[in-house]
Amino acid sequence: MDESTLSRIEREHAVGLTSAEILDLFAQGGVHLTEATLRKYVQLGLLPRSVRVGRKGKHQGSQGVYPVTVVRQILRIKEMMADNYTIEQIKRDVLFMRSDIQALETTLENIFQTLSRVMKERRGEAQAQAVVRDVEGARALSRDLIQRLGAIESRLSARPSLRRVSVS
Repeated sequence: MDESTLSRIEREHAVGLTSAEILDLFAQGGVHLTEATLRKYVQLGLLPRSVRVGRKGKHQGSQGVYPVTVVRQILRIKEMMADNYTIEQIKRDVLFMRSDIQALETTLENIFQTLSRVMKERRGEAQAQAVVRDVEGARALSRDLIQRLGAIESRLSARPSLRRVSVS
């Protein structure tokens, strides 16, 4: 999957994906992924657990929804495994930052949603335009920070010293 496809998926599924949707996306992209593998990655702590979300309508129950970020994470795990990383190496040396980056991203998004709500309530105030510009600037900085931290994590995962050495 290329960057434009991943960006489109992230826009279209901002609220998250069910396991069936994840499997379907990978099948469409020609990437082999089974339900058992997805569950294994979650059990091993390589991916976050799904969150139960109620369905609209009477007696519809709930379904498990994964954050859309799991698509990139699965691709990265598969790339690393193809490069002979072990699961333990991936867990220990590479994905150590991923959950912290996601938590930071969620926290920042919550802050910006709160700021947006407050700004809507105070629309008539003279200082509102300056505040809107400041918030937009801060949002751009937060996106840049998340991207840079993700890039650092990716570079760390490419360290040759992490690769398993084959013994003949």
